[in-house]
Amino acid sequence: MISFKPLPLSGVYVVENFTVRDFRGIFIKSFHEEQLKQIGFIGTFKESYYSQSTKNVVRGMHFQKPPNDHEKLVYVTEGTILDVILDLRLESKTYLEYITVELTAFGSSVFIPKGCAHGFATISDTATVVYNVSSVYNPISDSGVLWNSFGFNWPIEKPILSERDQSFDSVLNFKTPF
Repeated sequence: MISFKPLPLSGVYVVENFTVRDFRGIFIKSFHEEQLKQIGFIGTFKESYYSQSTKNVVRGMHFQKPPNDHEKLVYVTEGTILDVILDLRLESKTYLEYITVELTAFGSSVFIPKGCAHGFATISDTATVVYNVSSVYNPISDSGVLWNSFGFNWPIEKPILSERDQSFDSVLNFKTPF
């Protein structure tokens, strides 16, 4: 049975995956449609993709703008990351607040609702992160906010970032569509 632990940002949950370990190894169920309905997810996942990153890589803070915004179910299949979620929903009680969740291989997942920016720092030598999203990628809707503009103190002394992630507007200059 998959279970859900609500986090301080509305609609964000740690998902305790169904896990069986035995002499052969491990079996994990990371998604169950009926159980996700318990937390209000009534959509479907339209795409799944993964990234592999080396230590000190920071990816984020990403989202898609409406009408192609999406929920995400994120988990790690190798390594450890510090997952960061920033609330960009103007009407939310936690607008502009953020939370962090450490995700490890064979561990929990995190469910991220529409209207939240997502990013992470790789804290192991490498990490493979899987993303299930409820909308198809749309380059016109692809967006983000500057990774270091919202008050979070990233635990990386010399982060490795893409040019794209360094080019986003500061959260202070960002006009939220959510």
